[in-house]
Amino acid sequence: MNKNPNKTTRRFSTAVLAAGVAGMVLAGGVVTSVVPSFAEPVSVQPTGVNPGFADVVEKVSPAVVSVRVKEQIKPASDDGSDAESPFDNLPPNHPLRRFFEFGNPGMQGSPDGRQTPRRSPRQGMAQGSGFFISDDGYLVTNNHVVEGGSDYTVVLNDGTELKAELIGTDSRTDLALLKVEGGNRKFTYVDFADDSKVRVGEWVVAVGNPFGLGGSVTAGIVSARGRDIGAGPYDDFIQIDAAVNRGNSGGPAFNLEGQVIGVNTAIFSPSGGSVGIAFAIPASTAKTVIQSLRENGNVQRGWLGVQIAPVTQDIAEALGLNAEEGAIVTLPDTDTPAVKAGIQTGDVITAVNGQTVKGPRELARKVAEYRPGTTIDVKVWRNGEARDIKVELGNLSSLDEASNTSGNRNVPVNPSSLRGYGLTLTPSDQGDGVVITEVDPDSEAANRGVSAGDTIVAVNGSSVKSQREVEDAIKKASTSGRKAALFQLRSGDQNRFVALPISGS
Repeated sequence: MNKNPNKTTRRFSTAVLAAGVAGMVLAGGVVTSVVPSFAEPVSVQPTGVNPGFADVVEKVSPAVVSVRVKEQIKPASDDGSDAESPFDNLPPNHPLRRFFEFGNPGMQGSPDGRQTPRRSPRQGMAQGSGFFISDDGYLVTNNHVVEGGSDYTVVLNDGTELKAELIGTDSRTDLALLKVEGGNRKFTYVDFADDSKVRVGEWVVAVGNPFGLGGSVTAGIVSARGRDIGAGPYDDFIQIDAAVNRGNSGGPAFNLEGQVIGVNTAIFSPSGGSVGIAFAIPASTAKTVIQSLRENGNVQRGWLGVQIAPVTQDIAEALGLNAEEGAIVTLPDTDTPAVKAGIQTGDVITAVNGQTVKGPRELARKVAEYRPGTTIDVKVWRNGEARDIKVELGNLSSLDEASNTSGNRNVPVNPSSLRGYGLTLTPSDQGDGVVITEVDPDSEAANRGVSAGDTIVAVNGSSVKSQREVEDAIKKASTSGRKAALFQLRSGDQNRFVALPISGS
């Protein structure tokens, strides 16, 4: 008889635990083995010891400068406040206000770096950063740093002050080129990196003139690529988390090889100080723009002459495209290179010179990389097949901004209903298209932005002038296996495309 039942229990429990650990299970007298299987966890082997940043900073710091800008004096307004800021005319909901207005009572709104204290009409000094790109004194900074300036002073790393001449600016990319007169002096300069090789997570070092303190260094990583912050048609920013503040604008962001991967130009901040979200103009963009400024004093960009929109999943399905890529032409401008070459409304531009176009912004950037007069190969998708069109580009810099107007439309009588879509239609009094006179607020068309007053110009690329032609085009799309019908709508002088699902598909 066991005088210690607890001891027996412990031995039994230990035996069961041991069997469980060993993976042995008795089932009907058969011994089985259970071996757990797990995927290998992610493991990254370090490539070397982190060298720190001191060696890089020591080499590049002499090439980074502070830029002081004496602004053209503007009189105070009648209420005694400062003269108009270049950003005062932005609409209240303009996306740039998120980046230019920080709510700091001691500073006027400006992008990340330009330090502009509130001042009386007698004062007019702004500060930013820059860096040399040649030993004879050419240096890069931001357009918003030098904008409105009348006199420019560059302060070197050793405190030397030199006068500079403004060579050229480009407001579309916020870049500017200055030239320092240093006599026979040779300046330490840096080179641009191949930013296509920059990876998210890589170290980055920012050097500049925050708050007018002089050469300061911060470090962080590349947080993201291809950021669109609504600053312009060529947005393709590198996002970094190195601390960037007022006065850092125009300064460089370096990799650990001492090459410039980007030019610091903006931050996102509710307070005006760094919160770890800064944006830099990619080196590839800066290199191209600065070379053009150096050679011509301005930037010559190719011009295609189309209004474009993204290709959504619905549009892709309606047109028979395999992917949501490319840019759909909503309206070729009048008498443009695109029109002369034969590009039409409804075409989807899928490639330029053999390079795939993923969306409208990428198309704009690709076209802008070519000089005016260059002939490029444009691949378009039209009526279910790909076509190649050669286009000789125009000159974007010589164009005036087009104004868009909307007019009132007199809607004729005798409307009829397009069943299944919640649309009431009537022929256009201009003989071109079918006018939508009423939209069911609970319909899919209403959910996708179709409204009364819109004119249906075409369905799946086929022009329509009556409801019967609209219905025939939808039926044709359904017969060909399409899940949606692509409506080309016109409102005033603006075209857009909306894909509406075909009933039963």
